[in-house]
Amino acid sequence: MTILMPTVGGASEILKLAVLAVGGQGGGVLTNWIADLAARGGYAVQMTSVAGVAQRTGATIYYVEMAPKTDRLPVFGLSPSPGDLDVLIAAELMEAGRAVMRGFVTPDRTTLIASNHRILAISEKEVPGDGRAKGTLVEEEITKAALRCVCFDMETLAVDAGSMISASLFGGLARSGALPFEVAQFEEVIMASGRGVEQSLAAFRAALNYETSDAIELVATPKKQTVSGPQKLMTGWTELCAQVAVFPSEARPMVQAGLAKVVDYQDLEYGKTYLSHVSKLTNIHAGLAENAAKYIANAMCYDDILRVADLKTRASRQTRLRAEQDIPEGEIVQVTEYFHPRAQEVCGTLPAGLGAWIEARPKAFSRLDRMTNRGRRIRTDGIFGFGILWVVSTLKSRRRSLLRHHYETLHLDALLEHVKHAAQTNVSLAVEILKCQRLIKGYSDTHVRGHSKFAKVISALSVLSGRDDAAEWIRRLRQAALEDEKGEALEGALKTVRSFA
Repeated sequence: MTILMPTVGGASEILKLAVLAVGGQGGGVLTNWIADLAARGGYAVQMTSVAGVAQRTGATIYYVEMAPKTDRLPVFGLSPSPGDLDVLIAAELMEAGRAVMRGFVTPDRTTLIASNHRILAISEKEVPGDGRAKGTLVEEEITKAALRCVCFDMETLAVDAGSMISASLFGGLARSGALPFEVAQFEEVIMASGRGVEQSLAAFRAALNYETSDAIELVATPKKQTVSGPQKLMTGWTELCAQVAVFPSEARPMVQAGLAKVVDYQDLEYGKTYLSHVSKLTNIHAGLAENAAKYIANAMCYDDILRVADLKTRASRQTRLRAEQDIPEGEIVQVTEYFHPRAQEVCGTLPAGLGAWIEARPKAFSRLDRMTNRGRRIRTDGIFGFGILWVVSTLKSRRRSLLRHHYETLHLDALLEHVKHAAQTNVSLAVEILKCQRLIKGYSDTHVRGHSKFAKVISALSVLSGRDDAAEWIRRLRQAALEDEKGEALEGALKTVRSFA
């Protein structure tokens, strides 16, 4: 985004600033810095805040009013009013967009400082498909709505400096020239804070000296994947990676990513099976390679209790949790995991024969469900709770013998058969069938609904067979299935397809 660099204008009698941030972004720290900056600059200042609904579901609005000190004490307001803000700082792009919609940002007055990175809103996450809003549209609108706009990825700058986004937003505020204070005064405030000073100063200066050309580097520089392990396993991994070279060049990055995913999920043998599946479809038509690599990997790496336990007991997760909550080294942390296993999940973790035996007997299944189907809380910061999950994760080596794997293998085999059959006459249709794997995700009820929708979409193939627009109709059905959780849009689209018969 183009960054408009304003010059410092004459300050009004009272300067009004609002900071919009969610939990963990340091909105309170940033507000304290602004207040300290005003006090050091000879201004009277007042801070207030209105908390959101909860962390990650509503931003806290921090409000600051300041005025030059005189013989008369100013009367400050307690909350921001639409059309009455000199500066608005948003810690995330959509938060800036919401501020514009609420009228806080006006083209005749407001300087907007915002980070254009994204934190997905609940409304975006709950959509079965891709519910992400288009960030570029928001950027265009907030630029039009503000008098001046300073907007770039301040989150990345903060993370690279080992600090919080509050520090880079403070740098964006200094960069904007919206306040009548020198840069040195901003830095004095950070140095006086006494905690994480070097990292905060680094993030502050990174935002202050940010150049637009850096945006290309931030997007185009991928993080290198590192793999380590025992020599025997590393040799097997190297041999598998060498097989990626036989696939079409445009598909190799996806094949490599898929291979890494399935090997991490299970083992090297699972990786061989994955490459075999992708290779068979590629041999039918090279145009299937990239989509086959993506969706076969997703189908093979389904979410089960073993996977959940594995992820929750990894050292990398503990490191990430501490980093996200900004917890210093040496501090004691309590972690509580929430589980609600149904009898279906329990049967899925049993040997295929035993699990199927229980499922086939309603009384036994009902009795098991009464025993297991209730919420549980497990503390994983202690030996007992962590040990339970770790023991469950060790069952990973036996996954191929479990009932859930049996079901998922049948599903993958059926998917591949549909794709192979379609690819003989209509490659575009085969690609759209592969993409239907998007419908299946998660676990428990979400997983069941996904399989149900998948089956309904695939059932339309018998009606669409031989039609030139078969691929387009499968795409429409898939999109309809992703539109709503209840599947009402899908049922309407299926009625249209059935009318063809």
